[in-house]
Amino acid sequence: MNRALPDVRLRVPTDEDAFAWHRIFDDPDVMEFHGGRAAELSVYEELTARQRRHDAEHGFCLWTMLDEDGRAIGFTGAQPWPQTWGPAGEIEIGWRLARDHWGKGYVTAAALLTLERVRAAGVQNVVAMVNARNERSIAVTRRLGMELAETFTTPVSQQVGHCYRLAL
Repeated sequence: MNRALPDVRLRVPTDEDAFAWHRIFDDPDVMEFHGGRAAELSVYEELTARQRRHDAEHGFCLWTMLDEDGRAIGFTGAQPWPQTWGPAGEIEIGWRLARDHWGKGYVTAAALLTLERVRAAGVQNVVAMVNARNERSIAVTRRLGMELAETFTTPVSQQVGHCYRLAL
C-alpha cells in the first residue's frame, strides 16, 4: 500500500458495541462472505461479552475498530479457530468493516495493530481463513505478509476457502 494508513484505534468491546456491530453488519455487502446477513442482536451481545472475557484471560480478542472520530466501524482481532476442520485450535486473525469505510486502509491498519498485540501476548503464529472469492481480504493478507498455506472446501457452505499463515 503506497498511501498512509488511517488512524485507527482498537478497544475491548463494550455492551454498546453489540448494537454498533449489529447495525454495521446489517448490510448484505458486509456479510457477503459471512452468511449474507447480520445475526440477531442477542448474538452480538453474547459475542461482545465473550470478547471481554477472552481479552481479560488471554490479552487479545475481537476488538471494536474505531475511526479517527471514535466511531465504531467494525471489528478486528484474534481468536482460536473454533471448527474441527481447517486449522483447529490455531489463532486466527480476522476483520469485518462497515461498507462506507472500505478501500481506505482501515482493515490493514487495524490488522497490523492486531499482529502487534497478539505477538505481545505470546502468540507465535497466526492464520487467516478467507473465502477464495473475497479479493479485499486476500489483499489484506498479502499486505500483512501472510502466505497461502492451504485451500479447502468448507463443510457446510461448500465454498472454496484459503488458509493464510504468518509466523510472528
